[in-house]
Amino acid sequence: MTQEQITVDVLVVGTGASGMATAITAASQGLKVLVVEKEARYGGTTARSGGWLWIPGTRLATEQGIHEPAGAAKDYLRHETTTHFDEARVDAFLANGPKAIDFFTQSTCVQFDMPPVFPDYHAEAVGGQSGGRSMVTRPFDGRELGPRIRQLAPALPELTVFGMMLGSGAEIKHFMRAFKSPASFAYVTKRLGRHFLDVLRHGRGMTLTNGNALAGRLAKAGMDLDIPVWLSSPVTRLVTDATGVRGAEVLREGRKVQVQATVGVVLACGGFPYDVERRKALFPHAPTGKEHFSPSPSTNTGDGLRLAESVGGRVDGTIPHAAAWVPTSVTTRPDGSKGVMPHFIDRAKPGVIAVTRQGRRFANEGNSYHDFVQAMVAACRGEPEVSAWLLCDHKALRSYGLGCVAPFPLPIGRHLKSGYLKRGSTVAELARQIGVDPQTLEATVTEFNQGARRGEDPAFGKGSKAYNRYQGDALVTPNPCVAPLEHGPYYAIKLVVGDIGTFAGLVTDAQTRVLDAERRPIPGLYAVGNDAASIMGGNYPGAGITLGPALTFGYVAGMQLAAAKAARPAAQPTPQREAALHA
Repeated sequence: MTQEQITVDVLVVGTGASGMATAITAASQGLKVLVVEKEARYGGTTARSGGWLWIPGTRLATEQGIHEPAGAAKDYLRHETTTHFDEARVDAFLANGPKAIDFFTQSTCVQFDMPPVFPDYHAEAVGGQSGGRSMVTRPFDGRELGPRIRQLAPALPELTVFGMMLGSGAEIKHFMRAFKSPASFAYVTKRLGRHFLDVLRHGRGMTLTNGNALAGRLAKAGMDLDIPVWLSSPVTRLVTDATGVRGAEVLREGRKVQVQATVGVVLACGGFPYDVERRKALFPHAPTGKEHFSPSPSTNTGDGLRLAESVGGRVDGTIPHAAAWVPTSVTTRPDGSKGVMPHFIDRAKPGVIAVTRQGRRFANEGNSYHDFVQAMVAACRGEPEVSAWLLCDHKALRSYGLGCVAPFPLPIGRHLKSGYLKRGSTVAELARQIGVDPQTLEATVTEFNQGARRGEDPAFGKGSKAYNRYQGDALVTPNPCVAPLEHGPYYAIKLVVGDIGTFAGLVTDAQTRVLDAERRPIPGLYAVGNDAASIMGGNYPGAGITLGPALTFGYVAGMQLAAAKAARPAAQPTPQREAALHA
């Protein structure tokens, strides 16, 4: 293969939120930036995420009259991270998060909306809050991307309705109440009509929401700064000299291109959800590395971690939970391929419970997905498989849906035929369908129903926490998360363990520099996003604790790179190199 050379200030590897945030920040400070992406489409895990960011103390919160007590966020993170509280990095996050939001919302097209009430996942803990920290990306018109809309990675199909990803919780509620409320029916009709018209005209929906909106907005901000993005261009190795990392070798269109990065290389490759060997080493529930089902892109195979390790970086494998766990179900798509459905909301709904293979409940189903999986793993200790069944009655299924099964009026036949959804006319018949002892399951449902008829859950307290109630159904009283299962037929979906991002990552400092075994910065090498060890210490404090730090530390990295550039003599690029960069 022939080899070319290109010189830039900064090479960013990955087009998710952390990589693009780094690139945009650095470019806004006058640095020449190149972004390379392994995939044929940009957006990474961000494009299929919920698009929520957890950042305390922002202007968006104060504009809603939400003022945090001094030190509350730090106290909360100290409580959440326990043995892995990294004060320097936490301080950097809390100090720079609001600055990052101000920079992006005031200088770019990246915009967010903050609901007045979206509680921390452990709002009752010290420093926890009932709102003001989680924000969601504002919907974005994909037409603003021009032809590049075709290169945006799609939303996760299992989280869409007719290929359309729903936006905020308010929008989801409209869809659930479409046949109960004239206002919701009108909203849904208009939304679907606009979506189908876009599909006819453009081949896809153009109202981007959630993570697709964030990926699209970041892409547009990068376009506005004329940042080149090379797709289908994996990094094969880092280039070093006696002074540190000085660039990387990139495979582009069958050619090896040596990219010289005079200021630094930033790894933002999305972590390792599909690195089977690292899963085997760090996921206790996956002894062979294969007992795990992730909705993340299958190309997130730990490239950034291996690149850093090749030059002396190290991965923190001591984090108590190596990933952000989420219960998932495996479905068969219409084209025959397999899909992985994360269960975020349905578990908290009234008329829904979860049981082990023995037919017994084991957790508050309304707790966060990360907490729920921990309880599931504990309940299955000693079993040949970590799994559970999510159960509901007919009323709950048609009111709220379950997993990939949409609520009324959408049909359920395809899911019954594929075996994804199990059904029994009675609880005992359902038990036989899912391989659970009928008497045990009947006793479990009977016991739950006794309290549920009063809106209570004496066994596990479903509905007792702010986050439970937020995800429940406010129209159900006295407990928005609890109702008896008594309207047959009955249904079940099998749950297995997945993730929405890995936590174990490269050891970095508060400036995002990758550290070696002696905790010394490796000159010229930075890591952000899921390639860096999470500051959350293996816990999940609230909605957006992956993307919030991703955007924040991307901003920190960009500013750090700009400071490093300012300390060096300026170098003038040649016209030939400029032409090659944008080719």
